[in-house]
Amino acid sequence: MRPARDRWINPALALMLCATAGGLSAWAGVPLPWMIGPLVAMSACNFAGAELRAMRGARETGQIVIGTALGLYFTPAVAREVAAYWPVLLLAGAFAILLGACGGWILSRITGTDRTTAFFASVPGGATEMTVLGERFGARADRVALAQSLRIAVVVIVVPVALAYAGVRGAEDYRPVTRPVNWPGLVALLAIASAAGGVLQGLRMPNAFMFGPLSLVTVLSANGVEISALPGAASNVAQVLLGCALGARFERRSLQSAPRYVFGVLASVMTATAAAAVLAAGTARAAGLPLGTMVLAMAPGGIAEMCITAKVLQLGVALVTAAHVTRVLVLIATTSPSYRMMRMLRARFRGA
Repeated sequence: MRPARDRWINPALALMLCATAGGLSAWAGVPLPWMIGPLVAMSACNFAGAELRAMRGARETGQIVIGTALGLYFTPAVAREVAAYWPVLLLAGAFAILLGACGGWILSRITGTDRTTAFFASVPGGATEMTVLGERFGARADRVALAQSLRIAVVVIVVPVALAYAGVRGAEDYRPVTRPVNWPGLVALLAIASAAGGVLQGLRMPNAFMFGPLSLVTVLSANGVEISALPGAASNVAQVLLGCALGARFERRSLQSAPRYVFGVLASVMTATAAAAVLAAGTARAAGLPLGTMVLAMAPGGIAEMCITAKVLQLGVALVTAAHVTRVLVLIATTSPSYRMMRMLRARFRGA
């Protein structure tokens, strides 16, 4: 049995570090401070060999709060407005598969990684889901997990900072949540949101503790059911938990064992992010939507991270959320068939 020090002191110190880093980042005016600060602090310490761990359930707790907060933006009027942009949502989902294919090719060319591992390492889906799925097709699970974690971390840092320093903030499609905080209602809302996450977790749904609360609260909000808003501090705490959990994924040995692979992942992610920004600019102009909103909607980052960025920068939270939900659903349905099709085409091309 592990001593108490190993069981709770390590994650407790990690949480203190992350909260301090978030507070300092907020004081320094860093964009998305309560997520970027903990992420950078945890990653830096672990790359230095500290081996810090996130508290058990930190990621899930953060997802429940963020999913609930995002669902509150889908008022009846906003839900109708977002539904009208369904072609944009489908485009964002389909583009994710193309990003995975192109990113996989770049990663394979730079590092010599096998095509299967490179593909599943580059598809902008959930890190856990892509790792498990890739392993079924013979991909190296450790390399897929490392690449997926790096992708989310890089996009979380680069995209919010770029938007903030470009002055992109407060777009006209931002609809703030105006309902008051009702403390008994808030407790009930988080309880049923947690239960929804638990149900989807039991059904093995990807990102269950994000999608469960998000889906439930979206349905309630879209039908005019107003229980309670979330206090701003709750969102900050959730960001600290998510940043802490994401930073805990990195280890010193991952850099030492595969520096060329890490460089290839970074090159692939930056290329994908740039390509997404170009498509976002074209889509924003064609559809008459704010550029900042579309950049976040198309960015190959995690759903929680990109949507909370939209909330903090006061961009189109509902549209960004809908785009990333669509992307995840499209990837769930098409990643395996797309890989099989690409493998079949490669085989035919070689045999021709």
